Amino acid sequence: MEIEVLQENLVKALTNVGRVASSRTGLPILGNILLKTSSNRLLVAATNLEIASTNHVGAKILKQGSITIPAKIITEFIQNLPKQAVKMSVVKSTLHIECGAYTSSINGVSDEEFPELPGIDEKAAVTYSLSTQDFKEATQQTIIAASSDSTRPVLTGVYWHVDDGVLYFAATDGYRLAEKQIMKVKTTIAAIVPVSTMQEVLRTITDEDSQIEVLFDEIQVRFRINDSEITSKLIDGNFPDYRQLIPKSSEISAVAERSDVARVAKIAALFARDSGGAITLSVDPETKNLHVHSVASELGENASSIPLHEVKGSGSVTLNARYILELLSVVSSNTINIAFSGGLTPIVLTPSEKQSNYTHIIMPIKS
Repeated sequence: MEIEVLQENLVKALTNVGRVASSRTGLPILGNILLKTSSNRLLVAATNLEIASTNHVGAKILKQGSITIPAKIITEFIQNLPKQAVKMSVVKSTLHIECGAYTSSINGVSDEEFPELPGIDEKAAVTYSLSTQDFKEATQQTIIAASSDSTRPVLTGVYWHVDDGVLYFAATDGYRLAEKQIMKVKTTIAAIVPVSTMQEVLRTITDEDSQIEVLFDEIQVRFRINDSEITSKLIDGNFPDYRQLIPKSSEISAVAERSDVARVAKIAALFARDSGGAITLSVDPETKNLHVHSVASELGENASSIPLHEVKGSGSVTLNARYILELLSVVSSNTINIAFSGGLTPIVLTPSEKQSNYTHIIMPIKS
């Protein structure tokens, strides 16, 4: 192999795919990045057998070829080179690199030992095209509710599904639930995408990227962002019928400033560390206030109040402060709707914006 490629383009590709490379699996080759000429471009790829990340870089191909190189050393070396043309050539199992006054030789491994990259039949795949902004918002708003418990794998992903011609994202860990309406579609899908995969896609998206193409087959999903592709296995299993958890009506409801709720929840959380993060929200229709209370057995207790815009009914609910703070961190509306029926019925939180299409459910704690 003998090629020339711009340093800044190569750095971007190496950084993207290098996050997937991992030598902790017991297979050293998975800690390497594949460099392979492909027509008039350079293929840069890595895989951990669950996720494969590829990037095509425009290059001047003087001689076809391939090699795999340890991800960490090649990425850090190229990052520190000046922004100009990088010449790379392979002799036996060694990659020789030249860039201005800098030269280096890195020992590699033949690509014959590198796992075969996953393929998808694009003609048969279910395909969606989303704006990167919509994807980022929907992903950030749903992954916070996914579980990290590997003993329940179906809950460690985001459920992509179509209902009545509308695509939804949903996630739950059994303590909270997030649902985001995405867009109207003509094809149907029901697939669970690992949270780790969607987080990797988020890290790959840049400010210059406007669209993301998503392709599903029976066992895999591929995300395409310009010259980058991330292919992942889907999580096998059936996602629970989460819609039955969403209350159809609530006896108590209120509208509050998002920033006010975030501030009092943060303060209350300081006094809730001994009680599993439990804070109590009380809606008071007479004063039109939301009272927030928490107790720490050794530190003391905290009580705060914030004004409400709209109030219906009165009552209290105890919930985990971290859950409400994580929700408030991923919505941008100025106000938030709070609805519940007291006791151990779920609390429903939604942004007040009409077009938010987002519902978040938190299960209360027995107080």
